[in-house]
Amino acid sequence: MSAPSKILNVPNQLTLSRIALSVVLFSFLAFGFYKTSFVFFVIAAGTDWIDGYWARKYGQVTKLGRVLDPFADKLFICGTFIFLGAVSPLTDGTVPSGILPWMAVVIVGRELLVTALRTFVEQQGGDFSAKWAGKWKMVLQCLAAGWSIVQLTYVDQANATWVNPPPAWMSQGLVVVVWAAVLLTLYSAIGYIQAASSRLCETD
Repeated sequence: MSAPSKILNVPNQLTLSRIALSVVLFSFLAFGFYKTSFVFFVIAAGTDWIDGYWARKYGQVTKLGRVLDPFADKLFICGTFIFLGAVSPLTDGTVPSGILPWMAVVIVGRELLVTALRTFVEQQGGDFSAKWAGKWKMVLQCLAAGWSIVQLTYVDQANATWVNPPPAWMSQGLVVVVWAAVLLTLYSAIGYIQAASSRLCETD
């Protein structure tokens, strides 16, 4: 296999497609096309699982993939939360997305912090592998964002009201899932901080 073929293997192509799909997703979210947004969200989230599975199963892990994959993940999930957190409240004061702006800040801030810590630790020759909490927080974040998009399909954008109020279980479940995602996001950050603290406290 030639060098370009090895670099642009299936996992990396899927990662690049996730970046492109994220841009399309953000465009539809910005204009309030939530049903279409949900379709692109599910496809983009699916590529995240498939590219990792494929790379491990067929031994196609590359240096480019190690850079692109986390970037694509962060672009996808952080961008989605930013757009959902920016959705205006309805006339009755309800936040239809279930995601407040500060929650989006927590998600983005955690990713920036962990990226900075990972870069520092790996430059020092340390191991900064993903923790179980870091993996599960991505699952909960995707569930929360996807659930939020589905609830937004009940909104009448022109009048800032519900077309039909969503079922009570949907709104209540969204609150639970969003808070669980935020709390696990914070918890996972603590784990990474602890992992890096010994090196950060070293003196020259």
